[in-house]
This record gives sequence, C-alpha cells and structure tokens, in this order.
Amino acid sequence: MKPKFTSTFRAGCQLFGGAVCAGAVLLIAASAPAQNLFEADFHSGNIYELTPNGGSTTFASGLDAPLGLAFNSAGDLFVSDQNSGNIYEFTPGGAQSTFASGLSNPQGLAFNSAGNLFEADNSGNIYEFTPNGESTTFGSGLNDPAGLAFNSAGNLFEADSHSGNIYEFTPGGAKSTFASGLGVPAGLAFNSAGNLFESDWGSGNIYEFTPNGGSTTFASGLDAPWGLAFNSAGDLFEADEYSGNIYEFTPNGGSTTFASGLNNAVGLAFQPVPEPSTWLMVAMGIGAVLGGLRLRRRSS
Repeated sequence: MKPKFTSTFRAGCQLFGGAVCAGAVLLIAASAPAQNLFEADFHSGNIYELTPNGGSTTFASGLDAPLGLAFNSAGDLFVSDQNSGNIYEFTPGGAQSTFASGLSNPQGLAFNSAGNLFEADNSGNIYEFTPNGESTTFGSGLNDPAGLAFNSAGNLFEADSHSGNIYEFTPGGAKSTFASGLGVPAGLAFNSAGNLFESDWGSGNIYEFTPNGGSTTFASGLDAPWGLAFNSAGDLFEADEYSGNIYEFTPNGGSTTFASGLNNAVGLAFQPVPEPSTWLMVAMGIGAVLGGLRLRRRSS
C-alpha cells in the first residue's frame, strides 16, 4: 500500500502539473505547521504553550490545580482540573467550556481512536466519555490511577501510582498486570516503535518497556518526573515536577533542558499535527495560483 502522503502528492501533480508540483514542495516545507507543547502548571493554575524553540505564552489561567492534558483530533485541548473536579475543554483559540464535572481529583487523560476520552480518577475508577459528554465506568478498583496511554492496538495502559503497577486494559475492559514493583508510576507515553515509557515519580527514573514487558532504565536522577509526551520527531519530553523544568530526550537518551522556571510542571501534550494531505492540498492550491500567474505573464 502506498503512503497516504505519496498518493496525495502524485494526484496533486497530475492535477496541477509538474511545475506547480515543484513549487508546492517549497510551500510545504515553508508552511508545515509547528508542533507546540502544552504544559499544565499545577500550582500556578496556568496552561503554558511552548514553541519548538522554547518560547512560552500563557494559553489559559485561573485553573485550580490543572494536571492531565489531552488533545482530540479536532485540536481541542482537554484539561483535568484536580481540585475543582472538572474536565475543561479549550478550543484552539482558547475559548473554555466545562466538559465534565463532579469528579474526584481527576488526573490522567487519553483519547482512543474512536474519539472517546478516558479519565483516571482518584476514586479508583477510569471513566470513559463520549464526545457529547456521556460517561460510563470503564475500570474500577484501582489504587490512585494517574497516567493513561493507548497503544496502537487500542489497549489502554494505566499507571497505578499507589500499587506501583502498570495495568493493561483491552478495548472490552479486561484487565491484566503489565508491570509491577515500580515506585509511584505517574506518566505514560508510547513511542513510534510501540515501546512504553513510564515516568517513575518515586524513584526519579524513566523506564522503557518493550511490548512484551521487558524493561530498561531510560533516564535517572530526575526530580519527581510526571508528564511525558513524544513530538513528531521522536524526542521525549518530561515534566519534572519539583525542579520546575521540562527536559527533552533524544531517542538515544541524550538530554537537554527545554524549559525552566515552571511552578510544579506536571501534564504535557503536543498539539496534533494535521494530516499531510490537508496542508498539502492547500499548498498545491497556492502553487496552482502562482503557476497560473506565471503562465499569464509568459503569454502576455
């Protein structure tokens, strides 16, 4: 099967011609969207938006202990606000609404492929919300569930902070223990190879797990690591709660400080990158206009 990008690009070339195609390549490189990182700052009550070069702006403020972050496919940001018991939804422009309320110290958030939102609740439950806000209990009997992450097969992984376990749930809700003996597991994130990364708040380590459960220490010496998120280039970002830093790790484990001076950095999430076909056709449409102008100049 041909990649979606390749087939779309060829179709555009056939539609607009080779000259426009070359121009579209340059436009794509210039107009490909930046992937900004969003951070939940627990004690300040703010959500910060950070550009790839580390520039920071305040995206939202006045929250009461924001913790978990997750984007839906439309680019709306969902925030679990622990002390208020609410989940808030923010449009890309920053407009805020209450998506769910009456929860018990909501923590981790994650979307499945169907667009349903899953929330790790301090009550020991995992709740599933449809896009219109209807909720059901997906999992129960947990011990302070924290981070959530889905693998490519649609199984949900949950960091059970007080038991020291990571549990795996099938889409139907069947539960098994994926890993145990951890020291306060907090954040979870999968890389493109399907390996699970876990920020271990208690030990100060980040562990990497293969799909069969084998583990290695990816990073150590951190100060209460919490949120984890991968960018599209495969670098891992970690919110270090007590140091107030966000660290960036390359796939081979090299680290740099991406941001500092935060007030209890916890949740992290990268804004979704649009499908290549979306901005490719926009770029090719612009290229077609430029190509038409060029042809007019030649014929005049």
